[in-house]
Amino acid sequence: MEKERSGVLWAVTAYLIWGVLPVYWKSLAHVSSMEILLGRIVWAFILTLLLILLLRNGPDLWHDLKTLWRTQKSFWSLFAASILISGNWFIYIWAVNEGYLVQTSLGYYMNPLVSVLLGIIFLKEKLTSAQKNAFLLAVIGVTVLTISYGKFPWIAFLLAVSFAVYGLVKKQIALDALRGLTIETFFITPIALVFYISLFLKGEAVFLHIDLKTDVLLIFTGVVTALPLVLFAKGAQRMPLYMVGFLQYIAPTIMLFLGVVVYGETFGKTELLAFSFIWLALILFTVSKVLEVLKNKNERLSEKS
Repeated sequence: MEKERSGVLWAVTAYLIWGVLPVYWKSLAHVSSMEILLGRIVWAFILTLLLILLLRNGPDLWHDLKTLWRTQKSFWSLFAASILISGNWFIYIWAVNEGYLVQTSLGYYMNPLVSVLLGIIFLKEKLTSAQKNAFLLAVIGVTVLTISYGKFPWIAFLLAVSFAVYGLVKKQIALDALRGLTIETFFITPIALVFYISLFLKGEAVFLHIDLKTDVLLIFTGVVTALPLVLFAKGAQRMPLYMVGFLQYIAPTIMLFLGVVVYGETFGKTELLAFSFIWLALILFTVSKVLEVLKNKNERLSEKS
């Protein structure tokens, strides 16, 4: 029980950090989304590599790289995952700083449902009737928003799909969270450095050109990237999967609150109606998953007795 409690504490802390991250990105609104992304990739790589060296896990990292290289499918899958997560980060940072925090929140609400859909398509997983109804409710919610906006909510869709596909790829590659992030950022850092150098050559780079506060905030993008991921990994190892399912809605709920209450984004009756369908879908989906887990647990206990 003590182990589970500590796991919940780690995971909740991670989701709280993810939830309030828009405030951090807003503080860098004077920096282009591309430069924030490039800095995030480079500094996340430097930070995670330093952590691994300090923890004397360098040999493990080298072993991971050699193992990945021997299995070319895993190597290139992880490379593709690094491209995907970089794209997700860019869309997320751009959307927050362009005033689309409500859509960003919607994207991360939709993410678990898209993940399950990918599981059905690629992993041949099956849905219960309750889970099928949850999908139908979510589709109605997105349809309401689409009709209301007069266009499909592409930001939410791209965030949900890119992160879900990233999760699907990562699910099939067993890697420690910290070393995995180091390898992912290692893959993309050379590309990021080329683009960053081009920004400096064009005189468009903000880093080292405005003030110390901006420089520190850009450097710490590595910390805000790596810290919640490591906390989440520690938490997920210590608690049941259904608990993770409940907690994952903390971050988008905080984002929605920030978007509407703090930053004054539009959230009228139509948005409330659409989000209500999606919230109902998530409640139905999560409850059905919990019941499924508990049923399987009871069946295993019955077999042992």
